[in-house]
Amino acid sequence: MRTELPALDVLENSTEALRAVAHPIRLQIIAILYESKGLSVSEIFSKLNIEQAIASHHLRILKDQDIVSVRRDGKNAFYTLIDSGYFTIVDTILRLQEK
Repeated sequence: MRTELPALDVLENSTEALRAVAHPIRLQIIAILYESKGLSVSEIFSKLNIEQAIASHHLRILKDQDIVSVRRDGKNAFYTLIDSGYFTIVDTILRLQEK
């Protein structure tokens, strides 16, 4: 167990990452990217049954916080989860809600 408090700048960065994750659609995106190891925008909005513009908006927020990465192939953009630890956050939240 930690005995020191994390530095304030570390906590501020962590807060920004949590804000980026803290939306139902973004939680779903993290979960499906974890399960699939990478999807195109089209696959993401189809799986979530949302509009492409909504998916792109949420993906941009996750990308800006370095939660997902994007690889372009022509006109297509493919997204992957940068660190599976973000899925751990989703999984922990879901388990806490079951109690």
